[in-house]
Amino acid sequence: MDIVFNFFSSLITFFLEYVMHFDRYIPIVMQEYGILVYVLLFLIFFCETGLVVTPFLPGDSLLFACGALSATAIGLNLPFLIVLCLIAAILGDACNYMIGEKFGHHLLSGNNRFIKAEHIQKAENFYEKHGHKAIFLARFVPIVRTFAPFVAGIGNMHYRTFATYNVIGAVCWVFLFIGAGYFFGNLPFVQNNFPLVSIGIIIFSLLPIIYEFIMSKK
Repeated sequence: MDIVFNFFSSLITFFLEYVMHFDRYIPIVMQEYGILVYVLLFLIFFCETGLVVTPFLPGDSLLFACGALSATAIGLNLPFLIVLCLIAAILGDACNYMIGEKFGHHLLSGNNRFIKAEHIQKAENFYEKHGHKAIFLARFVPIVRTFAPFVAGIGNMHYRTFATYNVIGAVCWVFLFIGAGYFFGNLPFVQNNFPLVSIGIIIFSLLPIIYEFIMSKK
């Protein structure tokens, strides 16, 4: 029993420390495992948008950190990184849409403890307010980004419409945050105050929503 407890305790500790703060450990993983870092990045970005039970995974801040590392001499390959993140983001949303379409009603009716009702309600309200554009705008809102495709699948949004906003949103999201990291991530102030910068990234990511809200009021 102690062995099992220690195993799961170590697994949870590893997840909370290394996966949730993966941006801190990218250089270490690169030194130890080389190109395996790209596999881990793909999985994190795919799961953050593609699995409805993983909205807590890092997204914006990790993209920013990857962009910053791609600007260094021993950093990530920028063109490959962009393509990798685009594929992960697009496939992740598409997967989440299909999960919502095929299994959404069943998952919600079963009072699933891994899917919080308030997150679903937040995504539904967001979708009702912004319509089809919610798929694009949700890219820039943590947590909502994970649940918007799921709700779109439940609501049977036409897949061609969904795919259009999915691709456009992924392109803007990836280029914006990787580009910001590439050009500003290695400034001394940013490196010394990364937690504050991460908060700033979240606030900045909400600007499209604020703009859309103001325009709707007008």
